[in-house]
Amino acid sequence: MPHRHASIEIGLNAVIVSVAEGVPQIVHMSDVHDAVQDGLPFGPFDPIHHRTFEIGLRAWVENQTALRLGYVEQLYTFGDRGRHRVSGDEGPHVVSVGYLALTRQTPGSENTLSRHNSAWRSWYDYFPWEDWRNGRPALLDREILPALDAWADEPPIAGEPPRALGRKERIHLAFGTETANWDEERALERFELLYEAGLVPEAKRDGRPAAQQRETFPFLGAAMRFDHRRVLATAISRLRGKLKYRPVIFELMPESFTLTDLQTSIEAISGRHLHKQNFRRLVENADLVEPTGATSTATGGRPAALFRFRQQLMSERPAPGLRVGGR
Repeated sequence: MPHRHASIEIGLNAVIVSVAEGVPQIVHMSDVHDAVQDGLPFGPFDPIHHRTFEIGLRAWVENQTALRLGYVEQLYTFGDRGRHRVSGDEGPHVVSVGYLALTRQTPGSENTLSRHNSAWRSWYDYFPWEDWRNGRPALLDREILPALDAWADEPPIAGEPPRALGRKERIHLAFGTETANWDEERALERFELLYEAGLVPEAKRDGRPAAQQRETFPFLGAAMRFDHRRVLATAISRLRGKLKYRPVIFELMPESFTLTDLQTSIEAISGRHLHKQNFRRLVENADLVEPTGATSTATGGRPAALFRFRQQLMSERPAPGLRVGGR
């Protein structure tokens, strides 16, 4: 039998994030072949036409969504075997380089996206248990934790790799059970536990052994094709962490904004409710913004002062972020 050589293709994924009306949104692409599952903007890297991965990513995003990206950073390389395969597929194995992109929505962007078979969608549609702005999500105690606890008591599956921490300890740390606190930055760990336990549709579709033994829970967020929900979870964890040491939130804000607008946007990304007075004291002490001298009456109430990001901050200290905490 002749030796078969595996072929590899490099792909480029983009998690494009914006905040609109207090909702963290991403660009999702509808699959004409699968009306059920969304996906992220994606395209292959072409070394002939793309000098760098980032140039290729920007080209694919503009081609697929008509959006021109501003802030972009590389997330991770996703290369698990099977991530882009279907039964009987012998095509190239796709290794994807994921990127996080931050942008501001402009008037008419929804119409532009719709003409390209894409749209804005809340990231909490995919991860409803990550939104704590109105308190602890009931879904956690009603469905998720009981299912994970039952999985933790099951015997290990044959061939399961050894880990430093057991299932119960990993659940405890990721979901903040018992004495641990909820850490918003562990979004990826939480999704990977749900996947490993076979509780999300992607696990059954990918043939995970745990998923073959139980019914998955379709209400645990909208599924995405391939491993795109894992890519999105990676982006959420990265952005939530980065808020605390870099002023990336201002990539999502208009040039001038009220402090309420700024707080609402940070709450949207972190999934946390912030105490108004404590937040304003934090912003003031961090010296991140400066008044423009103008006011806004958009809320219909008393005029609110408008602020802008203080650009010179970047040359004054190395880690100008907002170390926000939950309630």
